[in-house]
Amino acid sequence: MLKRIDEFRHLFTEKNIELITPNVVQVLSENELIQLVPMVDAWIIGDDPATAKVFEAGKKGKLKAAVKWGVGVDNVDFEACKTLNIPISNTPQMFGGEVADLAMTYLLALARHTHEIDREVKKGNWIKPAAMSIAGKTVAVVGLGDIGRSTLKRLKGFDVSIYAYDPFTKYTAEEVGAKEILTFPQKIEEADFVVMTCALTPSSKHMINKETLALMKHGVYFINVARGGLVNEEHLIAALESGKIKAAALDVFEVEPLPINSRLREFEQCIFGTHNGSNTTEGVRRASYKAIDLLFGFLNIA
Repeated sequence: MLKRIDEFRHLFTEKNIELITPNVVQVLSENELIQLVPMVDAWIIGDDPATAKVFEAGKKGKLKAAVKWGVGVDNVDFEACKTLNIPISNTPQMFGGEVADLAMTYLLALARHTHEIDREVKKGNWIKPAAMSIAGKTVAVVGLGDIGRSTLKRLKGFDVSIYAYDPFTKYTAEEVGAKEILTFPQKIEEADFVVMTCALTPSSKHMINKETLALMKHGVYFINVARGGLVNEEHLIAALESGKIKAAALDVFEVEPLPINSRLREFEQCIFGTHNGSNTTEGVRRASYKAIDLLFGFLNIA
């Protein structure tokens, strides 16, 4: 939203609201937020650490309401807002299609080595790696929220078997187009592709670890378009080194931006993103208008 803030600035100007837009690449630190948040009446939260300390500082200042831009809320202490009586919401079901599109982009690229071919052609080489046909393969989709269901919808046209994982879903396998809905990691050894689309919670943190990786098929492809904290990256690196994971496509990481010294950078067969799955013109516009509308509602601004 920040990079396209000028598109929405008039909404604030028309209501005589001063808009403060920090200059930041990814997130502000907790200390920076503790200094800034008390100075504002309302806060549209990105991926910043919206901790209890930040909200407590905000409450002592001017803060009256907050909205988490986007779907993921693992960086936001909602309980602190409840305790402090600060109205807050996220903007759910805004980016399911956009992030699912990226998941499919990654799946196809890994199967057909398009990223590797592109790099080599640019170097002047003419490689022809043996690829994988997708039809007939098994895909495990972990998480049946908006992103997961949208991913399944796209997978239906590829003649694959789908195992879906979500302990809280209200949907049946038939409704979402899955062969079965299972509890992770049941039958994960059958998957040719594992796609992470679930929320990061205390119970799902590092659910991809040496124990669950050991259960997977040798040579499986791994895709994460959800949250970096779902994966123990040291264990993933070991799985890439051993060939257990043939290649991975990661739009998210435990630390973002990905540190320059991360060993993940050593694996040329992998694809890395910049936590950019939701970033389409249409998706950003949709979520931004929703966040602004929610915020004005909290502030009783007509």
